[in-house]
Amino acid sequence: MEHTHLESIPLWASIPFAIILLFIAIGPLFFHHWWENNKNKLIVSLVLGIPVAIYLIANGLTHNLTHQMFFDYIPFIILLGSLFVITGGIQLKGDIEAKPIVNTIFLAIGALLASFMGTTGAAMLLIRPVIRTNSERKFKVHTILFFIAIVANAGGMLTPLGDPPLFLLYLRGAPFEWFFSLTKEWAVVNGILLVVYYIFDKYYHKKEPITNIIKDKTQIEPISLSGTYNFIFLIGVVLSVAFLNKQYIQAIEHNYNLAFIREAAMLFFAGLSLYFTPKLLRLNNKFTWTPIIEVAFLFLGIFITMVPALLWLNTNAHSLGIDSAAMFYYATGGLSSFLDNAPTALAFHNLALGMTDPTATGLVAGIPEEYLTAISLGAVFFGAMTYIGNGPNFMVKAIAEENKIPMPSFFGYMFKFSLIILLPIYILTQILFI
Repeated sequence: MEHTHLESIPLWASIPFAIILLFIAIGPLFFHHWWENNKNKLIVSLVLGIPVAIYLIANGLTHNLTHQMFFDYIPFIILLGSLFVITGGIQLKGDIEAKPIVNTIFLAIGALLASFMGTTGAAMLLIRPVIRTNSERKFKVHTILFFIAIVANAGGMLTPLGDPPLFLLYLRGAPFEWFFSLTKEWAVVNGILLVVYYIFDKYYHKKEPITNIIKDKTQIEPISLSGTYNFIFLIGVVLSVAFLNKQYIQAIEHNYNLAFIREAAMLFFAGLSLYFTPKLLRLNNKFTWTPIIEVAFLFLGIFITMVPALLWLNTNAHSLGIDSAAMFYYATGGLSSFLDNAPTALAFHNLALGMTDPTATGLVAGIPEEYLTAISLGAVFFGAMTYIGNGPNFMVKAIAEENKIPMPSFFGYMFKFSLIILLPIYILTQILFI
């Protein structure tokens, strides 16, 4: 029965999804003050999401909707929220001179941390220190843009903990250590981005008013780290994500009482962080709930309205002519730029499964290794192409704007940054490796 409905799901059912993307794109441009209010984002999500939910239920697709919300949206928000809360309790104090080499080292550290504590964790840990270090500088928007590309996206390529699509592929059978085989691609993309960033920052540093440079050199405060016990809670979240799943606890698959054991553990560590971290430390860290509430409200609508889009893709992908690793790379990347990259990676993994002879040799997670490589790279790298490509992008943008850094609009980000800087690097990656 469900299969028949899947076959006939029309493309027009994805219109609310297109509308919510349009709202995200034009909201800050045309009705900025109204859109700034998170309550209004929730209203938009519900107005567009509820009719889609009713449509799916009426068409016998309740299972797809509930699976999306309970096993994708809720774990997604709990993971992002836990990392947001815990890293918000770690304060990297100090204001060192924001020289181009210092900023580049910050981003390089972020690229390394992202693979082992998640792009969200690394981004939330480092974004405030980067903003504080650059507080005396006039030109700092470019630093936040490259931060999104490197720390919030491309850095998270080396382990399943790095980015949600990789974790989902790991749950589909890709060995934990397999992702280390993507080290060359990780090194090349992040290496090029760091070099390009250094050139940009050197250029803008020379353009800084002399008073800003003097202030930056004289207002020095040594680096100090407080709230370090939060690293224990952070490790707890990482271990929960890695090991509290049916790969290691097979009972999870059949026992509904254990279905959300991973999420319960993450909330437990986030609770410990809230309990043990002094309020003053969070206050000094400019910690507010606004960024994570914004992500939760917007992605509520995105996750509901994307269900018809993903179902349509699953049933029509065969007719899209995707039959090579390069096509998987660009198709996964193109959709990961606008859809959340985790379900996108799953959709293309399902497509590859349908095209693969299960008796073939050399398969990884049930599909040819070159397809898995292409899907992994496309999902993670292209997550930086728009603000909605990956969860932490929005959070970084929101924190930057809270600190009065004028971030580009949705389209501005694409035309001034991702299409001219990132896309050529990603095309080069395909030529070199896929």
